Amino acid sequence: MSFILFVYIIAALFSFFVAGALLGALFSKVIREKLVRLLHLEYLQRVLLRKSLHNPILRPGKTPWTAEAVLNPAALNLGGRTHLIYRAIGMDGVSRLGYASSPDGIVFDKLLPYPVYVAQKPRNIPGHVRRYSPVLYPSGGSWGGCEDPRMVAIDGRVYITFNMFDGWDYIRVAEISIAEEDFLAQQFWKWDGPHILSKPGEIHKNWVLFPEKIDGKYAILHSIAPTVEVAYRDSIEDIGTTEDFIDSWAGARNTLPERKDVWDSYLRSPGPPPVKTSRGWLLFYHAIEAREPTRYKLGAMLLDLNDPTKVLYRSKGPVLVPDEAYENHGKPGIVYACGTVLHDGTLFVYYGGADKVVCVATTPLEEFVTTLIKGDQPEIHEVVSTETV
Repeated sequence: MSFILFVYIIAALFSFFVAGALLGALFSKVIREKLVRLLHLEYLQRVLLRKSLHNPILRPGKTPWTAEAVLNPAALNLGGRTHLIYRAIGMDGVSRLGYASSPDGIVFDKLLPYPVYVAQKPRNIPGHVRRYSPVLYPSGGSWGGCEDPRMVAIDGRVYITFNMFDGWDYIRVAEISIAEEDFLAQQFWKWDGPHILSKPGEIHKNWVLFPEKIDGKYAILHSIAPTVEVAYRDSIEDIGTTEDFIDSWAGARNTLPERKDVWDSYLRSPGPPPVKTSRGWLLFYHAIEAREPTRYKLGAMLLDLNDPTKVLYRSKGPVLVPDEAYENHGKPGIVYACGTVLHDGTLFVYYGGADKVVCVATTPLEEFVTTLIKGDQPEIHEVVSTETV
């Protein structure tokens, strides 16, 4: 009898040990964080931005100037069509700007076979490095040219800001513009510019124009870290001549202190130009989580309509993450948004996947903004969006 009692005692102790270990693991900080991320953040982004089943909607082309990558598109809804100005990387490692348009925002039935804008004269980089190299040139694999455009239409003109990249010691922000009627007629030899917006001797990237003037002035969002910064100018074309260069924080964002206990530990840059809503300027932005330093994610914030340096709300989790194969086949872990269009209440967000292809995700705009403001976890369901523009 004593032996049987001994066996029961040992079995009970073992059961308590196993149960304790399981409960300890379940309620440990690491496991709790993973559960929160699984049940809230990852599901939340799937509700807010729905990736198109047609992704990727644009891929590298057969021409030498598009052969390596087609990515990071600016977007504009004009004349009843969706227009993309995308970054293309050629076999020579140079980034150029290409054009595509679509009747529905998903299927792009018109792609011009030539670039619509090319850097005028990249400096004399040695021939043996004039090639596409994701290792040598992690900025999409390009060693020079026009990178990552953003596009708006203001007062009858189309404005595009982009990064002038000519090696890692020369990255400045430039702008070109064209009349809307010339843009629609695809008379792209009529670009005005480039006009350089950022200071000489400094490295800057990813500035965006607001899609309308604020207090009668052009508004340029040029930083979201350490703070949100907006510059106002009477003229874009006169910056650097009669108008001062824009004075922006010039440090490297990855040297800023880590933001604690949030998903967006390191803020990187604005995404597409802000979208005006009745409750504020909706701004998508790129950020990196400290636990996943190799993955770019997309977040959202709402800025005050009158003072857009004031952040009203910020998403509690990422609204788009690189979890699809086409967002990892190339440079792994990249979703990089540069353009949006709005049609019939549905917001289309155009982004580059894996520094290689062009993709799109959609969301009902009002539902998105309401969720952003409430900060609640909505009921998990599949968002049904009309993928039509």
